[in-house]
Amino acid sequence: MRNSCRLALAVMCVLGMFAATTVFAAEKLEQTGKGLTIYFDVGGAVGEPYATVVQNGAAQAAADLGCEVKFVYSDWDPQVMVENFKKSLAAKPDGIVVMGHPGDDAYAPLISEAIAKGIVVTATDTELPGLTAANQSKGFGYAGVDNKARGIALASEAIRRFGLAKGDKALVWGLKSKPTRGLSTVGIIETLEKAGLAVGYMEITPEIDKDASLGAPLMTAALAANPDTKVVFMDHGALTGQLENFFRAAGVAPDKIIGCGFSLSPATAAAIKSGYVDLVGDGQPFLQGYLPVLQIALTKKFGFSGLVIETGAGFVHKDNIDFIAPLAKKGLR
Repeated sequence: MRNSCRLALAVMCVLGMFAATTVFAAEKLEQTGKGLTIYFDVGGAVGEPYATVVQNGAAQAAADLGCEVKFVYSDWDPQVMVENFKKSLAAKPDGIVVMGHPGDDAYAPLISEAIAKGIVVTATDTELPGLTAANQSKGFGYAGVDNKARGIALASEAIRRFGLAKGDKALVWGLKSKPTRGLSTVGIIETLEKAGLAVGYMEITPEIDKDASLGAPLMTAALAANPDTKVVFMDHGALTGQLENFFRAAGVAPDKIIGCGFSLSPATAAAIKSGYVDLVGDGQPFLQGYLPVLQIALTKKFGFSGLVIETGAGFVHKDNIDFIAPLAKKGLR
């Protein structure tokens, strides 16, 4: 009995020490970003599903680290992203988070100016390989996926999982014209063509890039012209979220055409359950929001160099959607 009491007391002491350490660690973490102001371009429009998850991650990092994050929106327009950077630069913050859609050349002089002024810049969602290589020692990192690799991975997984074969018709709706960002679309197309599939392609217009719901008539027309289409790839998170609506508008029944895309959202999760979306590449945008804020705080506080972190290598499908769907509803996945 006496030994049992001693054991219980020892356990209580250990748990008490652990609790105290955890509280201390949390208090220290909150001080890491104290006093810092960070401007963060989340890419899409206010309330757009993918951009919202990115923003949720950044907001959580701000709460954990004690810094202030100001969000800007660009409707996925590279020129607006550049203009947003200029405005953020003029505000003289401690850090700026960019998405790499405009490309290295468009950003290079602005980011050089920012770094010269002591502003830490880092990238998310779409890589800027040249600027990362040149400025990684100054805190320029990247949280996201390798765009071409993610395209190759999605197409390869679809071929394997669904038994796609030579001669099957595929429709790819993407952003091939965009520098760096378009490599994802290129990866999908090249992989499908290498496997012998007949690939049709549509470029996402700026209007549909901004408001994915406008794409229904184009999808209906494309499928009417190619009724034997076996698989559709959407290289766009918001378009993936609209795929069930597109198929319904075109009179396509569940599981008749294989639907593949990127970026989970509540709408996409529901479409997986209903049989309209079959495979989603998960880039985990919550982390693409959280990690860049942490990067800037760590660089400002401790002088850490830029971290290049791959945030997505997995897939969401009917076999794991029951676990992940509640997280998507909370804006975490």
